[in-house]
Amino acid sequence: MLPDIKILETIIHETAQQEILPRFNKIGYELKADGSLITEADLSADRKIQSLLKQHYPHIAFMSEEMTESEQTQLLQTEPEIWCLDPLDGTSNFAAGFPLFSSSLALIKDGAVVIAVTYDVNRDEMFTAVKGQGAYLNGVRLLGGCPTDDIKSSVAIVDFKRLPKHLTLKIVEEIPYRSQRNLGSSVLEWAWMAAGRGQLYLHGQLKLWDCAAGTLLLSEAGGYSSTLEGEPVFNIEKTVCSVVASPSKDLYKKWFAYLSS
Repeated sequence: MLPDIKILETIIHETAQQEILPRFNKIGYELKADGSLITEADLSADRKIQSLLKQHYPHIAFMSEEMTESEQTQLLQTEPEIWCLDPLDGTSNFAAGFPLFSSSLALIKDGAVVIAVTYDVNRDEMFTAVKGQGAYLNGVRLLGGCPTDDIKSSVAIVDFKRLPKHLTLKIVEEIPYRSQRNLGSSVLEWAWMAAGRGQLYLHGQLKLWDCAAGTLLLSEAGGYSSTLEGEPVFNIEKTVCSVVASPSKDLYKKWFAYLSS
């Protein structure tokens, strides 16, 4: 039996409201070894969520973005069930006072994501999915689909920073879509795509915790995704991956074909 999604919602919601939101615009940040940012909010939320998950589900292993790479690899290689947590995604936004950041939790079982919870802290929006049971936003089912199947009429969420140079140049020179956005929180971008807030998605390099919950949310909402090579996005044997996605099957195929041409 899978963990109770309502208990997980409560854990993520209460932690975000108690440990993350009160610190917004009130604390500084530090740099991690890889150059990314970390704040007191990241660490405090990480500790609290881990503690609460252990209270409710002591038999399930725990992996977080804040662990070392060797610790993460060891867990992925040995544990059949693992919580995959990003306590605060969009830390650069958080540190800059930009109100787009989120918390994300996924349950990985036998190498596949079976539960996803992504919480948009400022908008108080809870995105959830259980494998085979659909995706939901604040309890309302997400039905997927797009208002258009034309790339030229679409809004695209694109992160140019990590794309291959030739692909960046192709997109910038041709501008194939109607408009482009980048939220600065990849797990939130997945959730917004699942909710139909944008028709195209492209990212050059995501880590496991950036895409774990999102891949399930989007697929359960009826959307489609792959890497730039056409492989499944979520793979516990890979440390990073690219993403091509859309809430619409037809639009995903057109978007992938354009990027591959």
